[in-house]
Amino acid sequence: MQTLTFISQADYLQQEATTHTKHEYHAGEIVSMAGAQLSHNRIVRNVISLLDNCLQGTNCEVLPSDMLLKLEACDAYVYPDITIVCENVLLDDERRQGLDVLLNPMVVIEVTSASTALFDRTKKMECYLLLACLRQYVLIDSETLDVITYTKDLQNQWIMQYFNHKTDKVHIGDCELLLADIYRKVVF
Repeated sequence: MQTLTFISQADYLQQEATTHTKHEYHAGEIVSMAGAQLSHNRIVRNVISLLDNCLQGTNCEVLPSDMLLKLEACDAYVYPDITIVCENVLLDDERRQGLDVLLNPMVVIEVTSASTALFDRTKKMECYLLLACLRQYVLIDSETLDVITYTKDLQNQWIMQYFNHKTDKVHIGDCELLLADIYRKVVF
């Protein structure tokens, strides 16, 4: 990620609606999104496929990384790697030239690498966990067999779980995924 400039939210959204590349917005700072490595793309593909199959016939859907998400409490707009939204999809009223901005994710999944892990596990996570609608935040490491989930319990407390064996089963939303399937064709 590389910082480009400082602008207002309105200017960012206007620019993002007309550009061919993705940028995140963090309190006036625009950060360009770099391309991903093969292992990252394989994991994203595997998880989207597994979740999409699991959620067929439900009121939930899986959205890929082109869905912009507003993190109002942090004055930020981000592109999660994978998002699950259920019930009614709520979009920001301030649409810009066809740019939709999601407001109500139920699950957010980030696939991390050495260059993104610290940010995804700290500042970004803090912002995600402030979303009242969010029920789960999942971090999948693209360089090691390592998955961490943060799941909100009935008392609105976040419970962390760690998985690092191919035979481990991870609950993401209402789906159960085997780590071996998440990491299919990924070589370390």
